[in-house]
Amino acid sequence: KVHAQGNHSLPKEDSVWRELDASTSSDALLMNIFCYPRVTKNRELALCLGTEIDDVPQFGFMPRVPLVRDIIERTEVDMKLGRVLFEAKLTETDFQIQSPEIVEQYRDLEEVFDCRKLPRRKEQYVSYQLLRNVLAAFALDLDFCVLLDARRPDLLEQWYRIIRCLRSTIFQTRCKVLTWQELSRYLPSALVDFLDVKYGIH
Repeated sequence: KVHAQGNHSLPKEDSVWRELDASTSSDALLMNIFCYPRVTKNRELALCLGTEIDDVPQFGFMPRVPLVRDIIERTEVDMKLGRVLFEAKLTETDFQIQSPEIVEQYRDLEEVFDCRKLPRRKEQYVSYQLLRNVLAAFALDLDFCVLLDARRPDLLEQWYRIIRCLRSTIFQTRCKVLTWQELSRYLPSALVDFLDVKYGIH
C-alpha cells in the first residue's frame, strides 16, 4: 500500500514509498498485526472482532459509497476483514473535518444520522472519516469498527459523539470501538512484544 504521506514527510526516492517502509503509520500497524502468521486463525480474536476464522484482510478497501447524484465516491477504508470495515488511528490528531458540500452529498446521510445532532466546527462537519465509513458499512450491510490507542481518550470521545447520532439502535450495535491494547490480548506473545517495543502498546 502506497504511503499516504510519502511525498510530504519522507525522503525523496526513485521508488514509491510504501506504508511498511516507515512502519509508524496506523496502516502499517494494521499490516503488522493482521499479516502476522496465524493471527486470523485465532478463534477468540475472530469472536472479538465479529469476523470468521481465516478471513483475508483487504487493506485500502474501496467501498464506493453511494452519493445523491448516482456518483460513486472513491475514497478508501483502512481495512476490510470479512464482514467488518476498520478505521485505524495511531498518531493522527483527529478524524478530519469536511465541508457541508462534501458531507451532504452522501445518499444515506439523513437516513443513518440525526444530522441536527452531528458535531460541527462552525459550518464544517467534525469526524468526517467516521461519518463516511459508517455510511459505507450501512450501504454494504457490513459492521464497522474503530481501532485506536487507549492513550487517546479524545479520539474515543469523538467516536462516541458520532455514534450517539445514529438513528437505528440496531445498526448502532454493529458499530464498535476497540483499542490496540485490548486487541493485543488476543495476539501471539512475540507480536505483543514487538508492538510494545515499536509502538509502546502493552
